[in-house]
Amino acid sequence: MEQGEARAGLRFGGVRVGQREGRRVCPAWGDSFWCRLLLVALASFAVGCASFPGVGQREQGRSAALVRPELPVDYDVLVGEMALQDGDYEGARDAIERAIAKDPNSAYLERRLARFLSQLEDLDGAIAHVERAVELEPDDEESRLFLGHLYRLQRDVEAVREVLTDETGQPISERAALVLYQAFLEADRLDEALVVGEDLVARDPEALGGHMAVATIYERMGRTEDAALVLRKALVLHPGRFVLYSRLARLERASGDREGEVAIYREALEQHPHHYGVLVSLGEALIATDDLEGAIDVYADLVEHYPDDVKSVRRFASLEYAAGRREQAAIVLENAFARFPEHYELAYSLGQVRRGAGDDDGALEAFLVVPPEQAVYLESRTQVVAILESRKDYTGALREIETLRRLRPNRALEFHAASLYQRSGDLEAGVAILDAMLEENPRDDEAFYQLGVLYGMEKNSDKAIEYMNRALEINPNNAHALNYVGYSWAERGKNLDQAEEYIQRALAQRPNDGFIADSLGWVYYQRGRPLLGTHRSKEGVALLQQARDQLILAAELTGGDPVVSEHLGDVYFLLEDKERAYYFYEEAVRLEHREDEQPELLDKLEGLKRELGEP
Repeated sequence: MEQGEARAGLRFGGVRVGQREGRRVCPAWGDSFWCRLLLVALASFAVGCASFPGVGQREQGRSAALVRPELPVDYDVLVGEMALQDGDYEGARDAIERAIAKDPNSAYLERRLARFLSQLEDLDGAIAHVERAVELEPDDEESRLFLGHLYRLQRDVEAVREVLTDETGQPISERAALVLYQAFLEADRLDEALVVGEDLVARDPEALGGHMAVATIYERMGRTEDAALVLRKALVLHPGRFVLYSRLARLERASGDREGEVAIYREALEQHPHHYGVLVSLGEALIATDDLEGAIDVYADLVEHYPDDVKSVRRFASLEYAAGRREQAAIVLENAFARFPEHYELAYSLGQVRRGAGDDDGALEAFLVVPPEQAVYLESRTQVVAILESRKDYTGALREIETLRRLRPNRALEFHAASLYQRSGDLEAGVAILDAMLEENPRDDEAFYQLGVLYGMEKNSDKAIEYMNRALEINPNNAHALNYVGYSWAERGKNLDQAEEYIQRALAQRPNDGFIADSLGWVYYQRGRPLLGTHRSKEGVALLQQARDQLILAAELTGGDPVVSEHLGDVYFLLEDKERAYYFYEEAVRLEHREDEQPELLDKLEGLKRELGEP
């Protein structure tokens, strides 16, 4: 019934299943349908309470009790509505089927049953009953629209066209045209979709939907200039409509013209000063064009006019930080957190800014504020672990990471905890964590890799390589294990052909990994070094030049790493460019070199310093 449909309010395709379909009812029932339905309901109660069983009766008994073949159609419709309100779609379907059996020529009942079947995901059954409804009432637009939606779900475009157009081939209504347009669009029949879109514009030149449809088709066709022209015409009819500016900006972005996109947003701001969505989009577009100061100005505007928008505050602070104004970024976040103490993501961001500024104590204070139930708790405490680890406070770091393992267990924490135990001098505890993971999954190649790393940190190279090879037996494409083995051979100057093969395979998996790129550069270095001073010196120099180029790439990919810088220094030293060698050795020290991995770095630097004097 109409009330039941309105209450149900469920969506099916593009139609809200259960929408009111107007006051039109089955002609056999007359205009006093609701009055008659009420009388039938009262009459059924008068017959006896068995008609409506109480709560607790078996569903089978209840369904059987509700079957009343002696009562008119109205009763079964009422039962269907009751079942619908209970969420019993199958019971609703059965009731309407009984009603149809009593009145087989009711288009309304056929359409109603089709909606129930669609909710039960019986698309074929739903189509059959709507087709019957259209057969009974061929001029009923709602039935034809519903059938068109169902055909569209079946991707039967020709059936959609047939049911939604008249004898001249024109859509029966604007709503029918929109459904047909969508069907053509989804089928990638763009020329036909364009005809329908242009028809929509011709039907109602003032309506925005037709212009948007045509612009969409042009955009899909790659005719971006035509799409922009249509949207500009729509702006004349609908000045200031934000959705049109948004589509124009999207066209500029899709074509790679970020400057044009920025211009669209600024034009939109003239119509909508301080519009939140426009400002956010403009800020991100300016970031994409590397206009950091322009983006900062935009986000300052956002923070001024939307001071409660925590996301914009964080973004503003991150931009200030990126511009080198770290103190200002910290102040922004401190003030915001004072105003919104329940937003712990502000505390997390503040900790990041303070840590980046070298204020580890202040960073710890901010990170430790975040309580366990917060989404950023894991990230905050992971930062705490990193700070304590950098201070070589392994006891404190382990205490934190063990808390995290209890509260938020995950593989990354298991691996990190194992590493921390080894670094604190308790290799056995670290190995035990990884062994437990392997007991649970004996084919866990990452756990074998981590075991190899632990033994490598213990300077037990043979054991490390053994576990790396076990990882590769399980997963021959484990990029980290391939790189570890290849670099280990390169460090020793042995198996260089196989080392290069392993590292090239690792790079195929992770082409933007700067540390794997460094390994390949080191292979070239180790190949070229012994050739110098021999009859193959020229070949050796070429390999060193290849090593240099590869290591420069590694430095770019890593963003700066002391081992990569030392390797570059070694290459330039052999190429007899000692000033550049000195520069990179000095850079390696400045990047906080790792003494256990780079025991000779300071000696190299001092030796060159004496040889070159004060560079």
